[in-house]
Amino acid sequence: MNLARESIELLEQAARILWFEGTKHGLRDREWMALRFLSRANRFSRTPSALASYVGTTRGTASFIIGELERLGYLERKRSATDKRSVTLSVTQQGKKFLVRDPVNVLVEAIAVLDDEVKIRFRDTFRHVLDHSDAAEQRHHTDVCKRCIFLREDRASADSKTTVEFSCRLFRAPIAEAEVDLLCTSFEHHRQ
Repeated sequence: MNLARESIELLEQAARILWFEGTKHGLRDREWMALRFLSRANRFSRTPSALASYVGTTRGTASFIIGELERLGYLERKRSATDKRSVTLSVTQQGKKFLVRDPVNVLVEAIAVLDDEVKIRFRDTFRHVLDHSDAAEQRHHTDVCKRCIFLREDRASADSKTTVEFSCRLFRAPIAEAEVDLLCTSFEHHRQ
C-alpha cells in the first residue's frame, strides 16, 4: 500500500466538496471560494488581482466573479482614497451571514471535532505539502501573515507593560495584531 498515493486519493474525494458542477445555494464553486477568501483576507489581498491569484483564474474571470457577488449583495467594491485606479473588496454583512451555508462547512465541522493536537498536525501536514509543491513549481501559496517572512514584530517595554507592534516589510505598512491571522496572497514562508 502506498500511503502517499492513498492520501492524495482521499484528498481528491474531499475536494469534490470544494469543486463541483453547477451551483450550491446559488453560487458556483469559484464564487464560494472567492467569498470565503475575501472574508479571511488581509487588506492587501482584498483586490481583484489578489483574488484572481488565489482562485487561480484570469483577472477577467475574477472580475466576473466579483460582479456576480456584488449583484447578489455579498460583496462591495470601494475605490482607494489614495489611488483612484485601485479598489478594495469587502464582504458585506449579508455576505458574512450567507457564509453559514458554505459547502466547506461540512469539512470544517469534521475537522473541528478532532483533538487540538490532531488539528495542528493536520494543518501543519497540509502546510508541509504546500511548501514542498511550491518549491517544486517555483510559486507561493497564500497563508497567514504571522508565518510570513515579511512580517516584522517590534516589542517595547515600558512601566512593566510589553507592547507589540507589527508591520509588513513588503508593503511598508503597519499591521494590526488582528491582521496577523488573516490570509495574504503575497505570503512567503521562512526558508529552513
